[in-house]
Amino acid sequence: MDIAITKMSSKGQVVIPASMRADLSEGDKLILIRNNDQFIMKKASKLKKNFEEDLIFARRTEKAWKSYERGEFKSVDAKDFLKALEKW
Repeated sequence: MDIAITKMSSKGQVVIPASMRADLSEGDKLILIRNNDQFIMKKASKLKKNFEEDLIFARRTEKAWKSYERGEFKSVDAKDFLKALEKW
């Protein structure tokens, strides 16, 4: 899993960091799914192949955010965090 930070321009444009767009080409269509404060972006050409996996990921992410908001979280160092992400 790759993670990057970007920001929205005054015109509502968001730049996909170069490290994240290696397999994207100009003109590719992208699907953007919003669930409250969560956004999932997916190539439209791959929508049917892994859409169910994306929904499962969105549900797990929502559950994790709710847990975080209730204060049910723990602090871990970066190395342990990355190990936990690999298990997802």
